[in-house]
Amino acid sequence: MSSSALRVRTGLRPTRLEVDLAAVRANVGRLAALAGVDVCAVVKADGYGHGAVEVGRAALEAGARWLAVALVEEGIELREAGIDAPVLVLSEPPVAAVPELLQARLTPTAYREPFLAVLDAAGHERGAPVGVHLKLDTGMARVGVPPSDITERLGQAAAARWLAVEGLLTHLARADEPEVATTGQQLAAFGSALDDAAGLGLHPQWRHAANTAGALLHPASRYDLIRPGIGIYGLSPAAEVPASDHGLVPALRLVSEVSQAKWVPAGTPASYGHRWRAPEDGWLATVPIGYADGVPRALSNRAQVLLGGRRQPLVGSVTMDQLLVWCGDHEPAVGDAVVLLGPQGSQLIRVEEWAAAADTITYEIVTQLSARLPRIHRG
Repeated sequence: MSSSALRVRTGLRPTRLEVDLAAVRANVGRLAALAGVDVCAVVKADGYGHGAVEVGRAALEAGARWLAVALVEEGIELREAGIDAPVLVLSEPPVAAVPELLQARLTPTAYREPFLAVLDAAGHERGAPVGVHLKLDTGMARVGVPPSDITERLGQAAAARWLAVEGLLTHLARADEPEVATTGQQLAAFGSALDDAAGLGLHPQWRHAANTAGALLHPASRYDLIRPGIGIYGLSPAAEVPASDHGLVPALRLVSEVSQAKWVPAGTPASYGHRWRAPEDGWLATVPIGYADGVPRALSNRAQVLLGGRRQPLVGSVTMDQLLVWCGDHEPAVGDAVVLLGPQGSQLIRVEEWAAAADTITYEIVTQLSARLPRIHRG
């Protein structure tokens, strides 16, 4: 069970998030086979809501060489759980975090002159070079060495006695849009920077650029290592890149049950704001899960759940702790299982459906599933 799940007690409410680790292993294996290079499995944000420690272990069991996180704290969590594999921190932390980063044997991503200088000094102090991955901004304009500074920063890294440049990386801004030219332009810029690095004597073992969409759609981005995030959870990076088309399997199932069922006459208003009324006489079910658990309020009157193996509409406003399901002529019973995401019988509610209905992306849906939900890991 993940550390976030430990904040709640299992068994005290019927609502839970189930994670199929066999699906995670299958997805990592599928991506590795497709790319033909090593995998760095991204488990930041508590494994995209699936549980970083459990997913990390499953990814390594499936052959991943690296794990990646966003924060030093996330890397320390993996170490404290006994994970000994290489862990890459994808963004520079504050300088004050460097001692803990090094103590936990995490590999930093670096791109600013002061941060590289601090790492070099730390390596000198401990008498051993600090392994680092240098990130180059080739078109994301978020973090990374800006194009105007690449030559200077490569020179700084090459000249630093106590730095070992083990990796050079960039990040793709539009890999999930296969028709645009941006990815090719970024890879060309990255290739030029790699040539510059080689001219300075930098020959890193790991060159990497591909996120999930890059790994799936752009073979030239695969280099020595791919960094899939959303794909290892079986989810689509964008509507234009369906995960199922590439043999990836959803790992997550969000389950609750009916806590109350009532027969209501036609015209009965329900939930805050009375934004829904019963279209006819029928059954209305209450389910104990809401936006405090991560069900977007934007799904009000715009989504479906599975109850009794049937798709039934989610009706009225999603509230903090509860939501309503219209069952019509089908009488539900207290305790009936309700699947909000994942399979029930022959039916399946995909995260992609929620993302489309809420006008957002799969990443946001799963990472906002809150710590209030017990995580149950299977497989």
